[in-house]
Amino acid sequence: MRQHIQRKITDTSDFKEKLFHWVSQSSSFTILEGQQMGTIHHQYDCIIGIGELSSLIFQGQVDFNQLDHYHQKTNDWLLTYISYDVKNSIENLKSQNSDDLKFPLLKFIQPRKLLCLKNNLLSFHYLNDDIQDVEKDFNDINKTLVEESSLPKVDFINRMSKKEYFENASQLLNHIQRGDIYEVNFCQEFYANDISFDCLQAYKSLREISKAPFSVFSKLDSHYVISASPERYISKSGSTLISQPIKGTARRDLDPNTDHEIKIKLQNDPKERAENIMIVDLVRNDLSKIAKRKSVTVQELCEIYSFEQVHQMISTITCEVSDNLKLSDILKASFPMGSMTGAPKYKAMELAEKYETTKRGLYSGSVGYITPDFDFDFNVVIRSLLYNVDNQYLSYMVGGALTSKSVIEKEYEECELKGRAMRKIFGQSS
Repeated sequence: MRQHIQRKITDTSDFKEKLFHWVSQSSSFTILEGQQMGTIHHQYDCIIGIGELSSLIFQGQVDFNQLDHYHQKTNDWLLTYISYDVKNSIENLKSQNSDDLKFPLLKFIQPRKLLCLKNNLLSFHYLNDDIQDVEKDFNDINKTLVEESSLPKVDFINRMSKKEYFENASQLLNHIQRGDIYEVNFCQEFYANDISFDCLQAYKSLREISKAPFSVFSKLDSHYVISASPERYISKSGSTLISQPIKGTARRDLDPNTDHEIKIKLQNDPKERAENIMIVDLVRNDLSKIAKRKSVTVQELCEIYSFEQVHQMISTITCEVSDNLKLSDILKASFPMGSMTGAPKYKAMELAEKYETTKRGLYSGSVGYITPDFDFDFNVVIRSLLYNVDNQYLSYMVGGALTSKSVIEKEYEECELKGRAMRKIFGQSS
């Protein structure tokens, strides 16, 4: 059982810096942070899990019955890592591309210690055996020294040459023209070998540039996630499910008038709207498999949200579900998220796998949390650096939707735009 103790914070920004440094000294931790998104169904500003009281890991096929059993047995806070390739346990699909990161296929963690920050209140959700640590931990956090370090210059290598990207994208457009699919999310990897760096500093630099609502900084054994994701996969609050797919990206500009023009152009772009609406239809169809009758609703269609680096076109779809719905029911109906697959979903995933050169792994999968009341919030792992300490392999992937209206050169430029923040923190300007 956990006890719940709160402490008031006077300077939240300063305290967060100390908190993150304190947490990063642990051998296993997860930080889920939301920034600049007070209007988008956030329950917490920050959730932090430290240590592992228990965990469930799958490296091959996922046993969904075992997953449900673990979820129900723990009846506690869980931190969740769901790789894109869980799709192979839901559908008859395979992933045979290269994988130098080697993240777990799926991992759920029951944290030893859990902290939640909302506004200026820090809540300690500690086990009975650890409740005596609250005062010491709170004092230690406040006494933590915040140190800055420099990041090395990294020249990321494209796993797929620009020529290969154009050739493979052309093949996918041929499939679209033949009517095999309507839309596909086509992704590529950028990587660096033999890289050593301060992962916390990388996260701090990325969060400062991006200020993203679904950010993650975590360490799982030899794996780090450094994410500035702007996208929610799915959340649950009571009986309501909320999905917010992103399709449509445009750059920001320092000049307010130009920036506003770019935003309006994105809002009215027929190609971007068509991409977004196709995914909205896919998400509506996914949710209808588990929703109460006539409860699937599009609350926002093609709304523009502005982040530090980009404008994004986001739609919001909700539905109501029954109390006896299991976690596996939700995952089987909706995962992977439509914004990272395409439509029709199965064929788009099959073709993406054929023409991509890297196994996606955790990229375009999800990291999130589940509460004891079975509320949850799961992000989409995009705009993220993934790092394997053991082989010093650093990677990020980017992608975009191909439709019949796509111009490959512009799609490639969009990929470069999406990777700009990751390159920038390591001193690569283009």
